[in-house]
Amino acid sequence: MEIRARQKEGVIILDLAGHIDIDSASFVEVVGQCVRDGYLDILSNFEEVDFIDYMGVSVIVIAYKEVLNNKGRMKFVNIPAHLRGVFSVAGLDRVIEIYAHEDHAINSFKEDKVIENIKRMQMRRRFRRLSVDIKVEVRPKFSRTPVCFKVEMLNLSAIGAFLFGCDKFKLGDEVVMKIKLPPKQEDFEVEARVVWLPDKQIQPHFHPGMGVEFINIATVVQQKILEFIDRNLSFLSTDSD
Repeated sequence: MEIRARQKEGVIILDLAGHIDIDSASFVEVVGQCVRDGYLDILSNFEEVDFIDYMGVSVIVIAYKEVLNNKGRMKFVNIPAHLRGVFSVAGLDRVIEIYAHEDHAINSFKEDKVIENIKRMQMRRRFRRLSVDIKVEVRPKFSRTPVCFKVEMLNLSAIGAFLFGCDKFKLGDEVVMKIKLPPKQEDFEVEARVVWLPDKQIQPHFHPGMGVEFINIATVVQQKILEFIDRNLSFLSTDSD
């Protein structure tokens, strides 16, 4: 087996040639060295490979797992027609992304990074916390009767909130909060779990209060909360400028 390495737009391309079989441990070694050198986007080009046997499939799987275990990505390109059946029988075509053209494969790495950045931004948005002063009602999850009226919600994120003025619940209790977000004052309910109770002696300014984490929250409701937070944080930022 012969391996030639080259780089294109931040991706390491391994041009493979010959047989991939029990004597192809060099493929694993080359891939491992790429990972150790910090190259985590790897494209294997099979255009000049003329034979793969059962042991060769094992070699490919070991190399692929090495990349995945180091949070990298390996993709394949130019699988010859006479080898596609091997990839199909081994199930590799269901696990590994395979492309017919090198440019398409290179672009897919770029697209992956764009998607990852979007996901990171969404995650950060979920944890952004806004100071608010909104009155809410709170009731036990399995009751229709509120036990705390006009509780002050002092901060809000897409995954939880801090409520002040209610001492009717203990850690782990599941509650339902009735919320009206300005300016539309549209009613919606959110299920939550009590995850923090302040110590009266150590944190008297937070007592009586509780931190809650939203559970089973509908996507449309979470999106409304995110939009409310984004809108108000943007307003506060503009106002401070």
